Amino acid sequence: MAFLAMRGVDKRFGGVIALRDASLHAERGEVHGLLGANGSGKSTLNKILTGVVAPDRVDITIDGRPAAISGPHDAHGHGVAAVYQELSLIPDLSVTANLVLASEDARLGFLRRRADRERAAEVLGRFAAAFPGGNLPLDVPIGNLSPGEQQVVEIAKAVARRPNILVLDEATASLYSAQVEVVFEVVRELKAAGTLVIFPSHRLGEIFELCDRATVLRNGELAGEVTLADTSESELVELMVGSLARPAGRGHQVATQERAARLEVSGLATDRLRDIDLSVRAGEVVGLGGLAGQGQSELLNALFGSTRVRQGTMEVDGRPELPRHPKRAVTAGLALVPGDRTREGLLPVRPILENLTVPSLRRRSRFGVLSHEREREAARSAAEQLQIKYGSLDDGVMTLSGGNQQKVVVGKWLLTEPSVVLLDDPTKGIDVRAKQELYELITALTTDGVAVLLNSSDDDELLGLSHRILVFFEGRIVAELTGDGLTAERLVAAALQVASA
Repeated sequence: MAFLAMRGVDKRFGGVIALRDASLHAERGEVHGLLGANGSGKSTLNKILTGVVAPDRVDITIDGRPAAISGPHDAHGHGVAAVYQELSLIPDLSVTANLVLASEDARLGFLRRRADRERAAEVLGRFAAAFPGGNLPLDVPIGNLSPGEQQVVEIAKAVARRPNILVLDEATASLYSAQVEVVFEVVRELKAAGTLVIFPSHRLGEIFELCDRATVLRNGELAGEVTLADTSESELVELMVGSLARPAGRGHQVATQERAARLEVSGLATDRLRDIDLSVRAGEVVGLGGLAGQGQSELLNALFGSTRVRQGTMEVDGRPELPRHPKRAVTAGLALVPGDRTREGLLPVRPILENLTVPSLRRRSRFGVLSHEREREAARSAAEQLQIKYGSLDDGVMTLSGGNQQKVVVGKWLLTEPSVVLLDDPTKGIDVRAKQELYELITALTTDGVAVLLNSSDDDELLGLSHRILVFFEGRIVAELTGDGLTAERLVAAALQVASA
């Protein structure tokens, strides 16, 4: 029996099936890769093991004994520790304080600061080469460290728990190559000591360098378990996407090459993005592909003026524009449907009416005076066009279903009559019918000559809606897929930076 066995794992989020009868079997003293394309269920499986997500069904055994895990505390009790891309550190506290948090050395009710510092130095000392000059920043506030250095501290914090099972979920994504090597050396030491390390990563080179075996998920189900010494990169890609590449939809139907460019970007760079060049023509949907978190959302926010641009140029309908603020972007003809509708797309405590009309109030004002009648008529028109199901425009926007809330986020921008629409995972968390209605809206926009940039965590959605797909990897565009190249296999291969058949 495997040291860790997860069997029959089921998890739904509303109408979305994240995992269906998935499984994972891994041994003590091995580094076990976990692979899959966007939406395959990797993160959900990890979070069930670590107690962050409650499964609908699961059978977990650790070292041959049943393990009931209903929260992170239970996971810790079973010797499970995890590192995610989202850090759990407290920026204002020192590195030492973060490393010993909740396990401080105390005697007779008094904290022993020297003992805590010595313990932190011992833990972080294993990672010394990841810091400039090998100097341990024990007394430095976490917030003063670089993102890579913070990630190393997060890993050290998990290692300090002396876990039997350590989950490193994309833990090297923000690290420089020298820091990656330091982490890999510690992982090898843990493996030699009998620790099981579960290693999800989108970097196949790292998977082959570090891992012994790997589990591959596809669409929430187990696609295969492989021994990496006997497996090629192309075989892994095939397991992720299936043996038959699914054809694209719109990409083969409408030729837009002769149409005028509505958006042109050259040499754009931010803290995360590097040298982005792209063009989107009237009536064209250009998809932003690649694994999640590679710079797609950052690009949309940079174009909309909500992320600082360090260099580069942009034109909208031939006019030089590089918005420094969303207000200017709206004036220039851009609209952004953000990835987090509740925090970034809605005014949660305000009515449906205001949520629909706020960005376009000037269009219904004369001499600085707002026409409430015209405001209501515009809101009713947008709600009817988008088939928003509501009682009264004066109802709170949060009384709507998730799909109808997302339609409100889209509808408010339609009223600004944009030239370019930026869509950041617009169908995330909505039901199938609402998705189909948004797809029809995107088709209607492009028929009217609007240019669309689409980021989606659903590869099928990207392939079905896009005329072209720009694939991102670590803040750069690394491939452009067009025509017959718009296949699931080539999309995943480009996202992982491996050759496709």
